Amino acid sequence: MRADKLLIRNASQVVTCSGFAAKKGKAMSDIGIINDGAVATLNGLITHVGTTKDVLSCINEEEYTVIDATGKALLPGFVDSHTHFVFGGYREEEFSWRLRGDSYMSIMERGGGIVNTMKATRESSYDDLWERGYGHLVKMMEMGVTTVEGKSGYGLDLETELMQLRVMKDIDEKHPVDIVSTFLGAHAIPPEYKGRADEYINYVIETVLPAVAKEKLAGFCDVFCEKDVFSVKQSERLLRVAQELGMKLKLHADEIVTFGGAELAVELNAISADHLLQVSDEGIRQLADSNTVATLLPLTAFSLRESYARGRKMIDAGCAVALATDLNPGSCFSCSIPLLIALACIYMELTPEEAVTALTINGAAAVGRTDTIGSIDVGKKADMILLRYPSYKFLPYHIGMNIVEATIKNGKTYHS
Repeated sequence: MRADKLLIRNASQVVTCSGFAAKKGKAMSDIGIINDGAVATLNGLITHVGTTKDVLSCINEEEYTVIDATGKALLPGFVDSHTHFVFGGYREEEFSWRLRGDSYMSIMERGGGIVNTMKATRESSYDDLWERGYGHLVKMMEMGVTTVEGKSGYGLDLETELMQLRVMKDIDEKHPVDIVSTFLGAHAIPPEYKGRADEYINYVIETVLPAVAKEKLAGFCDVFCEKDVFSVKQSERLLRVAQELGMKLKLHADEIVTFGGAELAVELNAISADHLLQVSDEGIRQLADSNTVATLLPLTAFSLRESYARGRKMIDAGCAVALATDLNPGSCFSCSIPLLIALACIYMELTPEEAVTALTINGAAAVGRTDTIGSIDVGKKADMILLRYPSYKFLPYHIGMNIVEATIKNGKTYHS
């Protein structure tokens, strides 16, 4: 047996989600099931996919480390395409305030929210942020996540924003899960710029963005485009500069009120528009006619006791929909993939097939990596998950329970 060759055989289902681009609308139901399937890998890449009989006819099984997947389903690794997993401090008190009826925006207005975490993050050491961030990745991988997007945005100054991104870069080199880094310097207006949002955007454009680009610390730039945070005009100004510096774009869009964030994302050809709880019908129409992925975050709506994004309407309109956890210390202190899937299917009316697509190939599209991850296709990374049950349909059915038996990352097996 050779450690660089892996064979998974006799899987009750191999759910391939085959493809190299986001799936839109009805195509999200096509998840490419192979019954009694097998996958062979070499040096971390997929070399053979098919029925067990067909794959075994092409290889010498004796050369492989073999996993007998009888009675189990094999899927692509999950892609969590929107998180804030590197941060300082916690906000458990604010959660209690929300339970008694205080709104997210009212908490922000009195110094809570993102600014609260900003203070704790500025006071944190590099090692503290690293240790906590690494710990989150361990939990994510146990639930089948093989690629995760991580945002800065809790420094709101040059030094701390760079520290967050450097922490992510270092963890990426040491933990098996791949990290896609996003610069979110325009996450909120820091206290020193209170009432001077335009000046803060100038500071980010002139001082922070160039430093991030020089160190190549982030492939994406994001902005919280929202009423009383950053206007559509301010968001566009920042994102166009980021684009000129070679970054791809994301937007926190239409989360609190209908604001035109989705339309801006389409205009700028952003990779994704995220949240979308209050997206307009016109925004949905434009997303459907574009290549911008609609990334929905039902755990956050659940935590905030807000209405869920209209996932069913978006898919029926022809959008490419992704799902992500939005792990953060305030509005969603959870990275639970099992709960995410349950909420998406039960309350947002996604089918199990659509939820799987949203967390695999469409999640990969939301981080610009459909060429290498998101499906079980020959030539892609051997990033897969093995379930304890014979069908992917157990993911929403076994409500809130982690049924991932093993996560396979780059052809190496990690047991939950």
